[in-house]
Amino acid sequence: MSTTDKLIELSERRSAHNYHPLPVVIRTARGAWVTDVEGKRYLDCLAGYSSLNFGHGNEEILAAAREQLDRLTLTSRAFFHDQFAEFCAGLADLTGKDMILPMNTGAEAVETAIKVARKWGYEVKGVAPDQANIIVMEDNFHGRTTTIISFSTDPVAHDNFGPYTPGFRVVKYGSADAIAQAIDENTVAVLLEPIQGEAGVLLPPDGYLRQVRQLCSERNVLFIADEIQSGLGRTGETFATDHEGVVPDMYILGKALGGGVVPVSAVAADTDVLGVIQPGQHGSTFGGNPLACAVGSAVVKMLGTGEYQARAKSLGETLRRRLTELVGHGVIAVRCRGLWAGIDIDPSIANGRQVCEALMRRGVLAKDTHGSTIRLAPPIVISEDDLNWAVDQLAEALRELSA
Repeated sequence: MSTTDKLIELSERRSAHNYHPLPVVIRTARGAWVTDVEGKRYLDCLAGYSSLNFGHGNEEILAAAREQLDRLTLTSRAFFHDQFAEFCAGLADLTGKDMILPMNTGAEAVETAIKVARKWGYEVKGVAPDQANIIVMEDNFHGRTTTIISFSTDPVAHDNFGPYTPGFRVVKYGSADAIAQAIDENTVAVLLEPIQGEAGVLLPPDGYLRQVRQLCSERNVLFIADEIQSGLGRTGETFATDHEGVVPDMYILGKALGGGVVPVSAVAADTDVLGVIQPGQHGSTFGGNPLACAVGSAVVKMLGTGEYQARAKSLGETLRRRLTELVGHGVIAVRCRGLWAGIDIDPSIANGRQVCEALMRRGVLAKDTHGSTIRLAPPIVISEDDLNWAVDQLAEALRELSA
């Protein structure tokens, strides 16, 4: 039995089966490439669901982490530490918001935003006690906590985990009219992904985000943008909402904020929103820890140059053009914004999993979703030659599966 087979067998036997990984066991990585335990290299076109926007082993991020590891890794938030102010101030400046509430995972940040919106609704808007509702979208993905899956429309994430948390209204993604009809005097927020990632990189109709912004402003409702996957350079802008010149009331950030090194997430909002949280009402043992703040500050500084946003935009044009050439050749449709693409495979040829397995055999790692769709989200540091090579492998895999 090979080392790969031994490690996979042990993993499957001793860990819960909450994932269905491709049969590859990665040992090392650098930039956009990973190497498995047998020494085979693969081009990483998933990038940890956008957690690795800046690549594996980014030296600037690792240097910040190494320096902090030797100094201080954790204090209770019962005390200040010397990395906290710089991180919060830097991220506040990047988002254009007054305040930051740091957490760890994306799901924790979403839970934080829900709590903040409800408290704002009761204390600022004047919603009757326990009557607050939040409007969410069909096909959303915001995490897998009990509250979050309560408003998921994905049976895999939702079913058999009840009883469910009330207080959410699900409407069609992309329809501002549906949001307008769902808002009432007890609505405190509209929560959405500017681009729905898990659903297959679904892009909003032109003008949709501007309409949502206008509705929320007119009806005194908070606009919460979950930019955990779509933000921090992935789409060719700092935030996906920037494509329509829209500024939400709250940003939810995560994944790439930790540079692929540690889990870092945050909610960013102005004082009139985040100021409703008082001591003891929300917290986290590891949220805003010194190591996380040092890494997060390095990420914020890198984004401040605009280099990564411009690179994702430029390479994204190459990716969109090359993938569009495959429509009619095993591909039904392509949705692409920056270095993020959803590709609908002709189900008569293969399903998404089969395409990802064929890509793996050719040295490219990608992820399927919802049966016949695959997603590509390579690190922004990928070279144009490697990006073209990845699309070439997809074309060859589709030809192979069609034969």
